[in-house]
Amino acid sequence: MISDPDCIFCKIVKGDLPADIVYEDDDLLAFKDINPVSKVHVLVIPKRHVSSLNALDDPELAGKLMLAVPKVAHKMGVGDGYRSIINTDSSVGQTVFHLHIHILGGRKLSWP
Repeated sequence: MISDPDCIFCKIVKGDLPADIVYEDDDLLAFKDINPVSKVHVLVIPKRHVSSLNALDDPELAGKLMLAVPKVAHKMGVGDGYRSIINTDSSVGQTVFHLHIHILGGRKLSWP
């Protein structure tokens, strides 16, 4: 599995850092965000290091990520209404350069 030794999410995948894991399979991990902005705020990540959506070149992994989002949302009790967000680049808010999908729910969300 491809990993970046300096990446905080890779450290979570390896078990070197703690996380409140809510979903896991062979390729993906989902855990609660440590700075939630909503009642439900979960991150879904590939276990292998992919720096951003622009670096994702595996259609099978892309499909697995997208199909996991509603599974995780339902598991967290927000399957009927949630927002999924992928930030790509620091100019739009990406702070950890390991591809991740935010799942937000549990409250009314407005659009910026």
